[in-house]
This record gives sequence, structure tokens and C-alpha cells, in this order.
Amino acid sequence: MSIRKQPDGKWLLDFYPEGKPKGKPSKRIRKTFSTKGEALAYQNHILENIHVKPWLNGKEDRRSLRDLVGQWFDEHGLTLDDGEKRKGAMLFACESMGEPLAHEFDATMFSLYRKKRLSGEIIRTSRVQQVSPRTMNLELAYFRAVFNELKRLGHWKSDNPLAGVRPFKSEEAELAYLENEEITRLLDECLKSRNESVYWVACLCLATGARWDEAESVTTKQIKNLKVSYFKTKGNRNRTVPISKAFCDALPKPERPGRYFKSCYSAFRKAVERADLNLPNGQLSHVLRHTFASHFMMKGGNILVLQRILGHTDIKMTMRYAHFAPDHLEEATRLNPLGEIYA
Repeated sequence: MSIRKQPDGKWLLDFYPEGKPKGKPSKRIRKTFSTKGEALAYQNHILENIHVKPWLNGKEDRRSLRDLVGQWFDEHGLTLDDGEKRKGAMLFACESMGEPLAHEFDATMFSLYRKKRLSGEIIRTSRVQQVSPRTMNLELAYFRAVFNELKRLGHWKSDNPLAGVRPFKSEEAELAYLENEEITRLLDECLKSRNESVYWVACLCLATGARWDEAESVTTKQIKNLKVSYFKTKGNRNRTVPISKAFCDALPKPERPGRYFKSCYSAFRKAVERADLNLPNGQLSHVLRHTFASHFMMKGGNILVLQRILGHTDIKMTMRYAHFAPDHLEEATRLNPLGEIYA
């Protein structure tokens, strides 16, 4: 067995776990690591598990991790809205980990891969040099789901290899929303756009809490009886939100049945720039949805009603807006140590 430092500073692990072959084929492992410690840890892991050979239908289970991902996608993943995205992320991970067999994949292997991804040693595209802890938490959830689902379907007999891996603790993202003056400024800039749809799509998002793509693609079948219905949404829940008669009457009606609006996302981006709105990364059009939810709660709206309007499957998502309620933690102003002095 051999661990050698390479000219590029990395360490090459090159050995035969079952001893050097004498006439018959034997598995050889060649992998590079950033440090000698990582190489030794991986070598010890292989040697400790050398006699663990899972069996499938009376034969040694030689399925690769890639095979399991493919089987999961064919029998379950293709039904998910983000199934292709999940599959792509996991296949990239399989390649980055050296195309391991399914029974070789464990917490140690994923942990090393995760460490390299976070440090920027492994990149998926030339545009992104590092990934966030949240991205790695998603990949952890993807792989866990694969083994859980295949176990339910009877295709995996062992325990979930990542059951004990904890996700990283990540900071709660800032939820920006627009004040009344900012809303007016933004809508004024939308009106100046040559694409007339951008103003009305923005208004529909603000009036119903819709995501941009939901509002932009709304059709004549979806707006009836002063209600807007959204189908096949992100949470796989259909939902209907009422609108005022004045707003419904003001909406420009298409000449024939079909879509109300043209594609106008790029026009909205330019309107945001002209309005000089300082928004967090990744919340360009989503700020409209946050604005609806925030103002809904500030005006005394019910959190459970808001959950139904937004279509959240988990109340925890909606609870992010609870602190906007007028009486939220109001006791803090009366019960703090200075309450009597500055009453």
C-alpha cells in the first residue's frame, strides 16, 4: 500500500485492499486527497469495511451509487417538480466522489465530498467557485431521500448511510419587503416600461401574493368571479385568492382566450434598477410576495389564512411573517426592566 505526495501538492492513495493480486483480478484503489490525513482516513475506512459485501438476490450487490440515483429517478423522482435538478446534482456528486459502489457510500465519503465542495476544491460550473452550506444541506437531503424511497420500494435492504449526518446550521435568510413609498416608486417605473405587462404582473403579485411566474403565466380560465386560481404551483397545491372588483375591472383583457400577459421579467429587473431598490441577492421578484405577506400581517391578517393564500405546505414557512403582526411580542414594551421609567 502506498500514499505518495504528488507534484501538485496532493496525496495519491494507491493500494489493493485485499492484497496485491497473484494471478487473479483484485480491486485496486487510486484516489487523490488534499491532505495525507484524508488519504489515511479513507484507507482505514476501506480496510475496516473490506469484508462487508451486501448481497442482492443471492449475488454480491455491485450496483453503483449512480445506478441507485437512476433507479430512484425512474420510479419516483420524475414525478417531482425538481426531480431533474436533484438528479443532476447527485450525478455530479457521484462523479466527484469517484463513482463509488452503493454499499461503499457512507457518511465519511459524503463528509469529505461536502468539505471539498465548501472549500471550492470541487466546482460544478466555472461561474461558481464555492457553494453555500444551504446547497450542501439540499444535497444531503436529496441522497437521504433516495435511500429512504428505495427502501420503501424494496430496492435497498440496508440502513440509510446518511441517517446520522447532520445538516449544517444556516442563518435565516433576510426577508425584504417594500414600504408604501417604495411600492409607489417601483410601480411608477413599471408604468414607464415599453412592456405594458410588467406593471400588471407586479400588481397581481402584490394583490394575491403570487410568485412571479405564477402571475406572469395566468390565463383567462384562471380569473373568474373576482378570484384568481393558481394551479400546479411549487408546493403542488392549487389555491384561489380573491381580488377586488376595481382591480379585476382594471386588468387589461386579452383579445382572445389564453394568457393575459407577455413575458416581462427582464423589464421588471430594469424597473427595480431604475427605482433604486436595495434588495437582497435572490429576491428580485420574490420581494413582491414578501411584501404582500408582510403588509397582510401588519394590517392584522390571520397567519393560517396567510398560509392558505401563499400555498405553504408547512406552517413554519408562513411563521416567518408572524413578527409583522401588530401585537407580536407586544408585552416586551411593558414587561422589560425600563417599562415603568419609559412607559
